[in-house]
Amino acid sequence: MAFQFDLEQTDHLLTTTRAVRKRLDLDRPVPTELIAECIRIATQAPAGSNIQRWRWMVVTDPAKKAGIAELYRKAYAPYIDMQREAVEKVGRSDAGRIMESSDHLANVLEKVPALLIPCQLGRLNPGQSNQEVSGYYGSIIPAVWSFMLAARSRGLGTAWTTLHLKYELEAADILGIPHSVTQVALTPVAYYTGDDFKVASRLPVEKIAYLNEWKNPL
Repeated sequence: MAFQFDLEQTDHLLTTTRAVRKRLDLDRPVPTELIAECIRIATQAPAGSNIQRWRWMVVTDPAKKAGIAELYRKAYAPYIDMQREAVEKVGRSDAGRIMESSDHLANVLEKVPALLIPCQLGRLNPGQSNQEVSGYYGSIIPAVWSFMLAARSRGLGTAWTTLHLKYELEAADILGIPHSVTQVALTPVAYYTGDDFKVASRLPVEKIAYLNEWKNPL
């Protein structure tokens, strides 16, 4: 008989793993052993040809976190101005709350107990095909998501961010990462405050999933 998962628990984990920015506990240390446990689970994710080119940079040193946070904020200012302009045009009702939480994270990033920077050995060359780019990032993004799920199940909050990548080489020099290695993202890691997260509002499957032909509802 096949193993039966507790679907209620599994579905709760999958539907309530939120991007956590404002509810990060900045005062409670996160044991590196707990982060290592989450990474160990993440490395069970699929990787292209099972080559496992991923590497995981965990940053807890205050000076190094401050250096990364400075780069993040340098990229954040023009980005958030552009985002505010974009959401004003479309009139999203939840934009203010999202912007506020983004502002908060940018302001306190160096105070987050740990920053995780998932990396991939090698670099893409300019002009590589969509298939090659998809395969490259598809060999690490599932693992990062597995890390975020493992963290969530252990009471830790995370968020996928990429703004510091505008200054990737400067970040590499702060952390001693070879320039031949690609940084893929940055996620803050902290215990989250509060009890739980709710299921988010999403478009119905009938509007976004098609069967056999574009726009033919599933």
